[in-house]
Amino acid sequence: MAIYELRTYQVTVGKMSEVTRLYKELGWPALEKHPKKLVGYFTGDIGALNQLVHLWKFDDDADRRAFWAGLFADPDFMAFAAQLRPLLQHQENKLMMAAPWGPHP
Repeated sequence: MAIYELRTYQVTVGKMSEVTRLYKELGWPALEKHPKKLVGYFTGDIGALNQLVHLWKFDDDADRRAFWAGLFADPDFMAFAAQLRPLLQHQENKLMMAAPWGPHP
């Protein structure tokens, strides 16, 4: 059964443009080299602002752990992460399972 990981990064106020630049120039090119598990990236417009939210879909927990292990072993991704982390206040991860009704990504 598929599992979903919802990651929410709270970006320091005034730093979203720098986060966006880093993702465009370094983060996304590094991520594209890895298995396609990303459902999407989102930013807040109303309500919770200064957040970067991303949703990932994995076959199971083993698939999830293998993906993150591969990503964290990638020097290009880790160079990006080293620049991103100082711009974040905190990170929240949620593991979710699809409800047994309705559409699923």
